[in-house]
Formats: sequence, structure tokens, C-alpha cells
Amino acid sequence: MRVGIGYDVHRLVGGRDLFIGGVRVPSDIGLYGHSDADVLLHAVIDALLGAAALGDIGTHFPNDDARWSGADSRDLLRRTREALEEAGYRVRNVDATVALEKPRLAPHVPRMRAAIAEDLHVDATCISVKATTGEGMGFIGRSEGAAAWATCSIEPVT
Repeated sequence: MRVGIGYDVHRLVGGRDLFIGGVRVPSDIGLYGHSDADVLLHAVIDALLGAAALGDIGTHFPNDDARWSGADSRDLLRRTREALEEAGYRVRNVDATVALEKPRLAPHVPRMRAAIAEDLHVDATCISVKATTGEGMGFIGRSEGAAAWATCSIEPVT
């Protein structure tokens, strides 16, 4: 078994949809980035790529490549799963935390888990998503941005 760790952060801005964990979350602000800026999926992607020693999200989906402009991060996650499979691995589990002051994410966590599980071809019981806030402190607490951390395990396909 191999283990990976991922981290991502994005600024919050007006005029963009908010995507977290592959789910559109109703909000008047969204995350800024080259793709849909799904901070949670980006952390998961980095964890998976790291576990397989396949580089990072910027190596596979560079932000200076127009092909990925406005990309759906669920598509990037599926492509990452395919890269893992080509390298001879499958996903065992993902444990992730997203920090965002508002809106409240807890009601959306079941759909996030289901979306991630679907894209990684695992049961939803293999996916853990937790949501927290910045308790009013720092860039998260001031609603300037969001951050996410993910760990995962993968195993060789036998």
C-alpha cells in the first residue's frame, strides 16, 4: 500500500460558482482559479498523484495550458484515476478536510462523498469528507479563501 498527501488553497471572489468536492454549493461567492477551482478535489488529486509518485496537479493539468481553462475538476479527478490505473494502482480510500467559513458545507458532504466515490470507482464508505471553518481567524475566517487537505491510500492492482 502507498499513501499520499495533498493540499490546495484558492481565493474567494464574486461572480463565480462555488464548487467543492464535485458539488455546486449555493453561494454568492466562488473560488478563483484556472479551472473551476474545486479546492477539495484538487487536494485529493495531489494526494493520489503523490501516492503513485506521478507528480502533482500542476504537472498533469498546468494552469498555463488553455485546455484546462474552466475545466471541471471531476473530469480532472477521473483522468487522475485513469493515470493511476495505467500505472498499475487502484484507490483504497480518501480522507479529506475542507476549511471554508461560509457557506456551511455539512449539508453537502454526503453528495461530495458520493461524487468522489463515483469518479474514483470506489464505494462511498471509502471516502471521508469533513468540513470546518477558520473560527473567524486568518484568511479562511475572514472569508478570503478556502483550503483543503487530503490523504489517500492506493494499492497495486494484482
